[in-house]
Amino acid sequence: MAELRWDPFIRDWTMVASNRQNRPQMPKDWCPFCPSSGNVPDYDVMEYDNDFPALRQDPPEPDGVATDFFKTRPNYGKCEVILYSPEHTVTLPELSDAHMRRLVDLWCERFSAMRADPKIKYIFIFENRGDVVGVTMPHPHGQIYGYPFLPKKLELETRSAKEYYESTGRCLFCDHLKNEIKEKKRILFQNEFFTVFLPFFTAYPYGVYIQSNAHRQYLTDFTDEERDAFGITVRDTAGMLDSLFGYKFPYMMCMHNAPVNSGDYSKDFHFHVEFYPPMRSAEKQKFNASSETGAWAACNPTCPEDTAEELRAAYARFIKEKGHQS
Repeated sequence: MAELRWDPFIRDWTMVASNRQNRPQMPKDWCPFCPSSGNVPDYDVMEYDNDFPALRQDPPEPDGVATDFFKTRPNYGKCEVILYSPEHTVTLPELSDAHMRRLVDLWCERFSAMRADPKIKYIFIFENRGDVVGVTMPHPHGQIYGYPFLPKKLELETRSAKEYYESTGRCLFCDHLKNEIKEKKRILFQNEFFTVFLPFFTAYPYGVYIQSNAHRQYLTDFTDEERDAFGITVRDTAGMLDSLFGYKFPYMMCMHNAPVNSGDYSKDFHFHVEFYPPMRSAEKQKFNASSETGAWAACNPTCPEDTAEELRAAYARFIKEKGHQS
């Protein structure tokens, strides 16, 4: 069974993909993403079509479960895996500046390829890292989903940004960053092109944002220098999180681009990356329980200003250690 089902209460689509239930837990002595497996060629970075896609460009007809009330549609779209490195145990913070640039170029290449399909309305680049977020494949990789609809969170975000622009003539994201920089206390680190910070309203203790300093709609809008800096910034943000408690920190990394094939968002949407690490301390997980899940009433069990201090110290440790290794 693979289809989209309409939820009339929140006006959003649910992807039903029972084929993903059969995803294997990989044996410890074999990995399909290692060139030695014979499943992939030698590579530096590589796109790999998902073997268990929730969305596909040749979708089957929905099962005969729709009625006048219950609505379905084909699960049209695209699901890709982005392989970060041929090395099975390497981590994102260990990759070189040049390697990260190749990864950024591949993200941009695949974004443009998906955008060429007029049926795709949103392209979501993300990474799930760690067993605690359900990762079944330890080889370093991320994913890209091309949705045939605008997911609810992105719909709310883009609507808020458009309404703010219409009422003020300014970009909501630009004003947010301007005010975070003015406050300083939640800024973690910056370079010429990107700022890494813990938002004033974050619901996650270590829910870091990366935002482009210049107003950019898509990551494909980055200049050559911005692409170099973006790769380094993503890598160093992951390194900062790893240095926080001295282990490979689990997270969900989500890149927010403007919608595609859906109108003009150039004035009111601004590219940024949101991290959702599921830990609230070295040993304790942050669970989204009834209030967070059932009511969407977010609750952060820590003070962002305090955790920002922890993260700044972790970034300093990462940069110091990285300097010793180079």
